[in-house]
Amino acid sequence: MDLLMVVVFVLGYLAIALEHPIKIDKAASALLIGAITWTIFSLNAESIMEGSTLLAEYLASEIGQGHDAQHYVVHELSHHLAEIAEILFFLLGAMTIVELIDAHEGFALITDRINTSNKVKLMWILSILTFFLSAALDNLTTAIVMSALLKKLVKSKEDLWMFAGIIIIAANAGGAWSPIGDVTTIMLWIGGQVTAANIVVKLIIPSLVCLIVPLIVLSFIMKGEFERKLGMVERQHLEDRTTPTEQLTVLLLGVGSLLFVPIFKTITHLPPYMGILLGLGVLWTVTEIMHRSKNKAERSKLSVIGVLQKVDTPSVLFFLGILAAVGSLQSAGLLRYMAQFLESSIGNMYAINMVIGVLSSIVDNVPLVAGAMGMYELLPAGAAAVAGQAYPVDHVFWEFLAYCAGTGGSCLIIGSAAGVAVMGILQIDFIWYMKKITWLAFIGYIAGAFTYIAMASMI
Repeated sequence: MDLLMVVVFVLGYLAIALEHPIKIDKAASALLIGAITWTIFSLNAESIMEGSTLLAEYLASEIGQGHDAQHYVVHELSHHLAEIAEILFFLLGAMTIVELIDAHEGFALITDRINTSNKVKLMWILSILTFFLSAALDNLTTAIVMSALLKKLVKSKEDLWMFAGIIIIAANAGGAWSPIGDVTTIMLWIGGQVTAANIVVKLIIPSLVCLIVPLIVLSFIMKGEFERKLGMVERQHLEDRTTPTEQLTVLLLGVGSLLFVPIFKTITHLPPYMGILLGLGVLWTVTEIMHRSKNKAERSKLSVIGVLQKVDTPSVLFFLGILAAVGSLQSAGLLRYMAQFLESSIGNMYAINMVIGVLSSIVDNVPLVAGAMGMYELLPAGAAAVAGQAYPVDHVFWEFLAYCAGTGGSCLIIGSAAGVAVMGILQIDFIWYMKKITWLAFIGYIAGAFTYIAMASMI
């Protein structure tokens, strides 16, 4: 029955990829595979667990308390739902803040200052900005902010999607070298596999190469100028335009709320979604006070209640479905089997990590990294590594895992949280991304990987 779960996941994945030809929204396909894979797991829990040593060990520890296989399924579903909810609440909070800034025309303060219409110049400006911003925030939040900027700046859909594809590569590359830039790097940092200062020093150059190589290639391919959106703002905003003070206040407070999230997490040790909800609450209160003297029609356009109607709910549901489906594969032990297969068939730690990076564009990188962290024991700093069994803190295996899992997801648009967010906001086609961006992301990924290996061999 575990094979049936894989078949359902693959078929659902194809439906997501072929969203436009089959005319079924990707959110519907994702919700279906999420629900169906968990249903198969639940109905056949006993047989699946009998064939899994990993799951049998858990059941053995619980059976003394009167629990059975169904308890394991419910326990795992609750566990995954808690993790998924953290991501969804963070995504909802960040998207709402961005939409609120947009409603107040805050992004016009930035886009109006981008004077170039040259495609190559704009590509470099946006990419470098995204690279360093994603290290300070995280790749998901940065992708959301930059998508909102692109919507206000670029008119042509083809140009908009091309810039967005590069933004995804830049956001994931920028997040890989920062301890707070990507969820997988956060996992390794919190788990003790890497230290903050070391991961920055060791990965910033490979991550930069991962971005620079595609940019250099595109610099020879992209020609001419892009068509800018006239006036940067929609007509309804011109009729009821916010004041410059209101624009600047909401922009600074909104971006400040996003920047505050990693600081909040460091100080309180609470999950990032609590920080984003705190920021949203503050921004909500300020805007309510700011517009309380206006009539109801004007106030509704500039309030959180009004902009919530513009938040892309289907993308949130898509995220829920795809993460739930991957969670079912993880709980059924299938991802652990895959990790063990990689170890037995490949062996070389660099090759294993590079394969994990490519796989992370197909299967969510969080459970892949979690599986790798569970496969290998963590040794104290300075201890001798035991190849294939255990590695010490800041070993090249953990560092390279952070790079590969963080940047490999750019190869497909649904391979990273940043890609999923941009796909939902700008309605990018899966097949279009494969044709136009995948090869660029892959050559950048390979170039950065070889750069890291070369640097590690010289130490």
